Amino acid sequence: MDLQLTGRTALVTGGTKGIGRAVVEGLAAEGARVAFCARTDADVAKVEQELQAAGHDVAGTAVDVADAEALTAWVAASAERFGGIDVVVANVSALSIGPGPEHWQPSFEVDLMHTVRLVEAALPHLEASGVGSVIAVSSVSAREIDFASGAYGVMKAALVHYTSGLAVQHAGKVRANSVSPGNTYFEGGVWQSLENSDPEFFANTLRVNPTGRLATPEEIAYGIIMLASPRASFITGAHLVVDGALTRGVQL
Repeated sequence: MDLQLTGRTALVTGGTKGIGRAVVEGLAAEGARVAFCARTDADVAKVEQELQAAGHDVAGTAVDVADAEALTAWVAASAERFGGIDVVVANVSALSIGPGPEHWQPSFEVDLMHTVRLVEAALPHLEASGVGSVIAVSSVSAREIDFASGAYGVMKAALVHYTSGLAVQHAGKVRANSVSPGNTYFEGGVWQSLENSDPEFFANTLRVNPTGRLATPEEIAYGIIMLASPRASFITGAHLVVDGALTRGVQL
């Protein structure tokens, strides 16, 4: 099926590893032009070179998304470079899990406020697109109380509320949805680290998922890319959980 993304422009934050990179690659494979950012310049340059060598129209920029001015400037520069913005994927997380202020502040600034600032900067371009789409990457920790309760879970839940509000406020102009990944394994990711540092916890994580495994970044990216597609024209205000049946609550 043609996802009608050829020639569209997408912005992805946190696009150098894991879910973010899989989203960048997946959108580019569908023919989209992709501007992505991440905090580390060397990682950005490496991914940009690899994807451009594969024939994709991508542009990477080193941006600290907690820096409001830098984030807004990146959105403006990306829109100018590619002639507009059709899709925004807010993927970056501080991954700050814990109860104290040292976890609340980065979770607020990175997980929540980077999404708000990204969307606000991109909204005029998304509205002009005619097929504008926002996807915020939340977490299963937004849906139930688990080991990441506290700052991380609360801010991820706020993202679901935020995108639902956007969907209503901009209905008919811009679609907005959230995706909550289950535990996702990739090289250099938190679950690979836990596999080595806390094998008992990692083994229990596998046991509690009915599939007996963790997700791949590509499996999560599929849901995000599907929602980015103009074919999903009547899907807005939705919260898509991609977790292999890990969470047990009934979403009505």
